[in-house]
Amino acid sequence: MFTSITEFLKTWEKEAESTLRILNALTDDSLNQKITEDDRTLGRIAWHLATTIPEMMSRTGLVFEGFREDAPVPNSAKEIVHYFGEVSKTMEAGIKDHWKDQTLLEEREMYGETWAIGTALSALVDHQIHHRGQITVLMRQAGLKVPGIYGPAREDWSQFGMEAPLI
Repeated sequence: MFTSITEFLKTWEKEAESTLRILNALTDDSLNQKITEDDRTLGRIAWHLATTIPEMMSRTGLVFEGFREDAPVPNSAKEIVHYFGEVSKTMEAGIKDHWKDQTLLEEREMYGETWAIGTALSALVDHQIHHRGQITVLMRQAGLKVPGIYGPAREDWSQFGMEAPLI
């Protein structure tokens, strides 16, 4: 649970940058990649990441004008990247302008439970990391290079003069 606005914004900046690195590696053709007919497409998961920000934060009382959580999945990877970047900046500005550290201790109804706002922010970060993992698997299946996030991706080891670990 976050107890400091500064702590959250520092974490969010790093995680949102990582998400944008992943989203920027998507292509329009890759958006239809899925594991099975019963699963979400790569584009749907990426869009879900972006639209969850205003959806989840609206439950805390932070209002997002012009962002629809039920907007249809775009056919353009660049549109997803743009939307994610804009909604992320909007959230950051809203938090800076309207919240104080004490706000993070306030409780709100979240998905049938009562959470502190600081807990909701932690869940938002964890949610992003969770779906980034799903996206990277689908990226590999779509033949895309996966950017290294918390360490080098398979293709990146050579930049360090090393061979990738054995599979």
